[in-house]
Amino acid sequence: MDINHFQKNPGGFKRASVKLFRAAALALVVTMAIPALASDSRAIKSKCAPIYPDLARRMKIEGVVSVEATVDADGKVQSTKTLSGNAILAPAAEDAVSKWRFESASGASKVKIDINFVLAH
Repeated sequence: MDINHFQKNPGGFKRASVKLFRAAALALVVTMAIPALASDSRAIKSKCAPIYPDLARRMKIEGVVSVEATVDADGKVQSTKTLSGNAILAPAAEDAVSKWRFESASGASKVKIDINFVLAH
């Protein structure tokens, strides 16, 4: 396309600008996400299994609870936060993850952990 095309069709320039803006925004989001992926790569030294809540067991509730753990440089979990999952299972998942230990690193990081609750059939 040349400049004459846009002079004859001014709406085409606006559509091209919107497409360019969307592509730039997508590139920015992808670029910002790359460091976040790297912070999730802390090796686990020890795990503690969650205790299945009695209410969830009686109600036959299963599912995945996603927990974000803030881990200090020494590998100790400083805090946990439920990102998604069943509200009845979430406290057990957070309690278990708070007892985990990770490899040491140069600084604190946030780690996303999925805890899968499955009843024995």
